[in-house]
Amino acid sequence: MSTLIIKDLHVEVGDKEILKGVNLTINGGEVHALMGPNGNGKSTLLSTIMGHPKYKVTQGTMTLDGKDLLAMEVDERARAGLFLGMQYPQEIPGITNSDFLRAAMNSRRDTPISLFKFIRTLDKNIEDLHMDENLAHRYLNEGFSGGEKKRNEILQMKLLEPSIALLDEIDSGLDIDALHVVSDAINSMRSENFGCIMVSHYERMFELVKPTHVHILVSGRIVENGGYELVEKIDNEGYEWIKEKGIEIDNEEDFNHGIILGACGKKEQLNNE
Repeated sequence: MSTLIIKDLHVEVGDKEILKGVNLTINGGEVHALMGPNGNGKSTLLSTIMGHPKYKVTQGTMTLDGKDLLAMEVDERARAGLFLGMQYPQEIPGITNSDFLRAAMNSRRDTPISLFKFIRTLDKNIEDLHMDENLAHRYLNEGFSGGEKKRNEILQMKLLEPSIALLDEIDSGLDIDALHVVSDAINSMRSENFGCIMVSHYERMFELVKPTHVHILVSGRIVENGGYELVEKIDNEGYEWIKEKGIEIDNEEDFNHGIILGACGKKEQLNNE
């Protein structure tokens, strides 16, 4: 069982401090929901854990199984067991999806996976995710729809079998059927050997992938910790109650909308499913 420990993490982008002392521990077997208004540091936290060079750590520590993540490059963190499911997956022309996936798998193995075993594993997971089998032979994410890109991120996660996954709004852009497919895939990985932190604005996502822990991140700090009751509270009340506790919100453009289901016009549809 792996453990990711973050202590007093401070992060800057340019001259602006975004994270202002985040403390968080994620163990194998746990699913952590990270919630909060837009512009308050959720994506910054996940990208910093993965090692994005845009984000400068000015204070604090991050360890994975006792190893100092801050001393590792991005590829070293991936080989150590971290995986980032991106909010906006990039298109990479010239590299086929299957070649990328096989190279990524081999980077975490002592001996390369055989072509036969790779194809069998790839085909099974593509079928489980209800993906077009031709996507494996196209350039990575090039011409993929938003939903196809998100399923492809989950495909990567399933093939790489990380110990800690960081999923940044992996559900955005998915229709209700795809949301169920992606949720089932995440749930199929839940075990003592897999921990996960998920950023989402959608209550339905957390209904389908029930978190063991819920954290609310506001103005670069985790201001509330709890269980699923926090998801329900935010869906019902938005973030107004956070403001009433005297906590300043960095970007208030959507804090009254809660989990945004109502704001995006999807809540009625999802509740009828």
